[in-house]
Amino acid sequence: MNAMRAICGVVVTSHCRLSYSTLVLDTWSTEAMSTVRLTKPTISVLEVLLASTDDAPAWGLSICRDADLGSGTVYPILDRLEQRGWVTSWTEGEPHPGRPPRRYYALTNTGRSLATSALEARRARRQFAPRWTGGQA
Repeated sequence: MNAMRAICGVVVTSHCRLSYSTLVLDTWSTEAMSTVRLTKPTISVLEVLLASTDDAPAWGLSICRDADLGSGTVYPILDRLEQRGWVTSWTEGEPHPGRPPRRYYALTNTGRSLATSALEARRARRQFAPRWTGGQA
């Protein structure tokens, strides 16, 4: 637990706590407390968003494709991340014939920092977790 706090302590305004097999990151800001439960689908979405760039931002269906998740899973995660200030979104400016405008998503500076710290803490925790292997029958 102390190692987890040291890793998460890099982000000045946050602390981490373990909740069974899920890492929960609590963040305080001037607005309100934000809690993001790091489930496997949320981790996949965050990894896609971390890999996107300003030149190639992620849009809804590209996140679904890259995270290998359905839209019924991805869009609620994006909504929660946006409500908590981790993600910002905007609609495609120029219309494209034959399809509706895309909605682009990007991590905020705070969101990028918190996502990076949370994923590093999770990797560190998993590195030291016991590996259960099957015994001999």
